[in-house]
Amino acid sequence: MIYRSGQRLLPHHVRAATFDVRQRGLDPDQVYDFLRQVADELDRLSRDLTTTKTEAERIRQTVRQWQPNPSGCRVSRPWQASNGRWPR
Repeated sequence: MIYRSGQRLLPHHVRAATFDVRQRGLDPDQVYDFLRQVADELDRLSRDLTTTKTEAERIRQTVRQWQPNPSGCRVSRPWQASNGRWPR
């Protein structure tokens, strides 16, 4: 399997990765153990990202409920003069 740029790297891509065998290459067991660790970390990060996105949306919804309706809502500022300067 060759990773193509433009695609998101997903845990199953890492788990399914295969490499050509070379005479003086790396220890395949160590390579595949490391790839399993990377895939597990990608799984964890993906779950964390999903949780974070859900929490962010929940917070956005809560903020929207607490924000006042801007239409028809005027703020009175008696301390300001009509020219926008503070009265003396």
